[in-house]
Amino acid sequence: MPVIVVSRKLEGNGIPAYGGNQHARAKLYAIANAIPPGKLQYFLFPLLSIFVFTAAVQAQDQYGFISIDCGIPDNATYTDKRTNLNYVSDAAFVDTGISMKISTEFRTYDQLQNLRSFPEGNRNCYKVGLKKGGKYLIRATFMYGNYDGQNQAPQFDIHLGSSKWDTVETINATMIISKEIIHVTTMNDLLVCLANTGSGTPFISALELRPLKNASYKTESGSLVLFTRLDVGSTTNQTVRYADDVYDRTWTPYHFFKWAEINTSQTIDSQAQNIYQPPSVVMSTAATPANANENMTLSIDMEDSTLKFFVYMHFSEIVKLKANQSREFNISFNGAYWVGPVVPQYLYTTTAYSTSALTAGQYQFSLYKTEGSTLPPLLNAIEIYYVLQLLQSQSNQEDVDAITNIKSSYGIKRNWQGDPCTPQGYLWEGLNCSYSDNDMPRIISLNLSSSGLTSEIPPAISNLKLLESLDLSNNSLTGSVPDFLSQMSSLKFLNLTGNKLSGSVPTSLIDRSKQNLLVLSVGGNPNLCASISCKRDKKNNLIVPVVASVAGVVIVTSALAILFCCLKRRKQKVDLAKVLQAREEAAKTNHTYKSLKSKGRHFTYSEVLKVTNNLERVLGKGGFGTVYHGYLDDDTQVAVKMLSHHQSRGTNMGLIYEYMANGDLEKFLSGSNTNVLKWERRLHIVVEAAKGLEYLHNGSKPPIVHRDVKTSNILLNDKFQAKLADFGLSRSFPVEGGTHVSTVVAGTPGYLDPEYSETNWLTEKSDVYSFGVVLLKIITGRPVIAVGAERSIHVRQWVSSMLANGDIKNVVDPSLGGDFNINSVWKAVEIAMACTTPTSTGRPTMHQVVTELNECLEIETTHYESEPLVSIKMMTESTPLAR
Repeated sequence: MPVIVVSRKLEGNGIPAYGGNQHARAKLYAIANAIPPGKLQYFLFPLLSIFVFTAAVQAQDQYGFISIDCGIPDNATYTDKRTNLNYVSDAAFVDTGISMKISTEFRTYDQLQNLRSFPEGNRNCYKVGLKKGGKYLIRATFMYGNYDGQNQAPQFDIHLGSSKWDTVETINATMIISKEIIHVTTMNDLLVCLANTGSGTPFISALELRPLKNASYKTESGSLVLFTRLDVGSTTNQTVRYADDVYDRTWTPYHFFKWAEINTSQTIDSQAQNIYQPPSVVMSTAATPANANENMTLSIDMEDSTLKFFVYMHFSEIVKLKANQSREFNISFNGAYWVGPVVPQYLYTTTAYSTSALTAGQYQFSLYKTEGSTLPPLLNAIEIYYVLQLLQSQSNQEDVDAITNIKSSYGIKRNWQGDPCTPQGYLWEGLNCSYSDNDMPRIISLNLSSSGLTSEIPPAISNLKLLESLDLSNNSLTGSVPDFLSQMSSLKFLNLTGNKLSGSVPTSLIDRSKQNLLVLSVGGNPNLCASISCKRDKKNNLIVPVVASVAGVVIVTSALAILFCCLKRRKQKVDLAKVLQAREEAAKTNHTYKSLKSKGRHFTYSEVLKVTNNLERVLGKGGFGTVYHGYLDDDTQVAVKMLSHHQSRGTNMGLIYEYMANGDLEKFLSGSNTNVLKWERRLHIVVEAAKGLEYLHNGSKPPIVHRDVKTSNILLNDKFQAKLADFGLSRSFPVEGGTHVSTVVAGTPGYLDPEYSETNWLTEKSDVYSFGVVLLKIITGRPVIAVGAERSIHVRQWVSSMLANGDIKNVVDPSLGGDFNINSVWKAVEIAMACTTPTSTGRPTMHQVVTELNECLEIETTHYESEPLVSIKMMTESTPLAR
């Protein structure tokens, strides 16, 4: 019994590598479920008039074809001599890569003489505008041709949209690789991407797209990847393409030595009544069993039993039968009746196929004549495909359009290729996205800081509906802060510092920042007013580059300071305000600041004695001096720090602060304190402290590094709002240039950045480390350095050892009694561990920390919406440490 084995090794029977499928190597394909008896007409004879094409269209029309020769000069076009297809340059479809020519000795077909190589970037993409929901045959062709003179054929991946299509293994200089897929588009643009997998530089020779009828090649899911397409009994032994095939499919000649071959010179299907429309030249040849009494058997073996397959068998009677002759046969699948009887029509095409796919491992189709048939079965052509599930959702179309518009508006030169959010391993630089099993990925964060941006802020940003964080800092943006930013309800962080913006900040943005709904940074814009009074107070000529939200709640305490200096001999007022100008300006909306402002910015020593009742009540002492309690004339409580003489060079110098009724955070985390801050309140405190630190790094001009972030320098007012304090060790950076300051190491053991300690190089990431230690202490309630019998252990080491055993609950402060959302705690621990990474390059920025902590807080507040935040008796007084 004649047998045909359809496999990758068919090349030995006359099938060239051109048209082969590497993904299918060692994997063989077939079709599935039998067509029910009585339904044969629906599958074998699709002769409805809606499928009738004219002969002219069948032979000549290239409408909808996109033929791209990769690497030829911009705007170049030509007509291929073999197919008469019109080819264009790929310059309009791709932004990256370089044009190359293959070595002279390998140049044959027009499309294979040039190529585009992609030595830069891990993913480079072609973007082709197509009709959404259209069905297309997509073919990518590759020939290495030793174009780079290295004689090392590369291997890389090809992606369709966001999902991997296949792996391209070029093997040698002469091999021609063709990847072909039938795909229904889900977006307005089709993305074909080449991904560098570390095994050589990706390249491509040609990219071709052909529209198909939507009623053809249907599957229940996924796209169809070509395994093989055979012209059985070919008389020319040439690959058949356009114009013989109206869809420009590639048909490979096939012969089997146990089959007899027949042919005709007549035209098949001149009226194109079959929806699949195999070419007449293909259908005019066929094979039959050499022994008319034997069956015609096709066996398909596949090692990958998980793959699903479809087979399309095309039949046409090409022999003019005599009155006493008949050809009628059935088809069995794995020994069971599948379909029939099949009666091929003279000079017309009949196609047998299944409507669903099957996975098995072994497939055998047998064509056998019926009892009344005088002639054996015949087969003219066969197509085999396997199903590729493109499971990765592409990004939301509105987000894609918006970010593409932004890229165009700014002329961004980053390697923004392919889908912005997917696959996650190829996420666009500067973006973060949200991912859900049921929804398309959405862009939630856009960071274009220090990207050389000019002009105004583009309206396209407002189309990123779920954007939570927008960083446009340190560019040269001009114009006003647009009102549309106020309408972006999801926006939680907006950084516009270091630009050339002018006018006033929209009132609604300032209001949201005061309500802690938005972290707003607008410093470093000399002509921008960030005060609500800007529009109504025309006489005010003071431009205030501040962080509005920080000024409301997360204010740096020392920025409230009103400096005074009085020489004992002359009681002369000295203005030292410029020293703390960046910090002081941030406090303008604070009540205590206004009270101090009403008294004037400078106090004489005698006025200080009156405010403190002759320095009567000591609140605390520290290395820089003693802190006293006091009242202003309007009964506003203040804290007055008198600097020690060695700090103030012998003069009476001091600072007046806002009075923080609940002292510092440290005392609420000590083991002896019976008043317990609940987990949600701790998160509120750490978020507010993080915002203050983020302002120092990004909102202040020049940027400031605190150098002594610790729990005792986080103060709490009567409402337990947190404020960062003690700037005695702070250092500033130049506004332009410079990534670090070389300085003598200073800070508190345990909180001190180990990298800074070793190198003397101070960066903003030194504060991030210290903040991470603060966060670990807030989570665990443990001392930063626990002194044991044998050795001391840092809190990060202890947490790391606990997490190694998956023990998250025992990491948390036991005084909380398990009253917390475990997901919120996990996220907080992850943030803290990231902040305390020993190497600074591995730590997040404070902007990233603020964003992550806000999400952490949202998780907790959703879980405990009605719970009180503090399980303590509110104190009317406290004794904060000197600061």
